[in-house]
Amino acid sequence: MLIAKRVPNPPLSEFVELLWFFRGPSRAHAKERLLPQGSAELVINLDEDLIRIYDRDNLSSYRTLSGSVICGPHSQFFVIDTSEQQSVLGVHFKPGGLFPFIGAPAAELHNLHVSLDDIWGRRARTLRDRLVEAPTPATKFEILQQALLAALSPAFKQRTKLERHPAVAYALRELDRADNQPTVAGVTEKIGLSVRRFSQLFGEEVGLTPKLYSRVQRFQQVLRQIEPSGAEFEWTEIALAAGYYDQAHFNHDFREFSGINPRTYALHRTGHLNHVPLAD
Repeated sequence: MLIAKRVPNPPLSEFVELLWFFRGPSRAHAKERLLPQGSAELVINLDEDLIRIYDRDNLSSYRTLSGSVICGPHSQFFVIDTSEQQSVLGVHFKPGGLFPFIGAPAAELHNLHVSLDDIWGRRARTLRDRLVEAPTPATKFEILQQALLAALSPAFKQRTKLERHPAVAYALRELDRADNQPTVAGVTEKIGLSVRRFSQLFGEEVGLTPKLYSRVQRFQQVLRQIEPSGAEFEWTEIALAAGYYDQAHFNHDFREFSGINPRTYALHRTGHLNHVPLAD
């Protein structure tokens, strides 16, 4: 098994959390449930030029996309085929990090998977071919960084510094805090924009409404507190620490975002926080 990661160089580091590469044997389970993080991902299958995304309600049905796929910002789980994860390269965007590279508001890709060909055209095919041929992870990362810089929308290429709208940047910093769970209303009040204008800006850059993004981050905060042991937890304490009003509210959000209840997640959780194996 080979796992490699790289934090990109500036200016990409403003929008990209990391570049990653994985090569390893087939997993024991055929499918995985991926949980929402509120951010976006570029995934490139280096073995086959295809990626399957399964119907959440009918796992015998799936969509077939090209081997290079943009996973838009999600607020719901989706299901993937683990056989397509044996040699994979990807870009994990920071929240609000996708929109400069697609030439469209991120909200247009909310809960969607789109072939990179549909966004970048022939450049996507050329990129995948080069990445397949590149001999080392380091070389692949260099090629990927160059492609991302080349894909920046014209408006961003004219800037001397890549950055988000200041209101969105401030809101992301506040809503990502785990110490005091600031409310969306409280954050909006300090920005100095109307609720409507702020929500529009946030949706264009992040892809979710501020309230929905805040809920997903609170869900992620809960996941970080659950150990993969299957042991019993003080669920009420975990819920209250994450800012939920009560156990019922907590259970509702957990099932809405993951499709399972907290105890089922704890029993099946692996070292990959947002990957939950599905039994065949």
